[in-house]
Amino acid sequence: MNTNMNLEALEAEVLKLSPTDRTHLLERLIGSLDADAAINASWEQEAERRQADIESGKVALVSGEEAMARLRKSLKR
Repeated sequence: MNTNMNLEALEAEVLKLSPTDRTHLLERLIGSLDADAAINASWEQEAERRQADIESGKVALVSGEEAMARLRKSLKR
């Protein structure tokens, strides 16, 4: 059977999934492309550290609009 036809059939089936299930599948597929487990583990630790900093109040979130305003101001100097 033609590979393109297999891919098209698979795509049609995937598009029948709920958005949540498609998101989960997408995350797993993207994860399968990342071959370096050490890099993935490092990014996961960094994300957890940043989340902990936010939850503890050590850092504060700013809106995208505020971040862009700050960036523009710093670039004008």
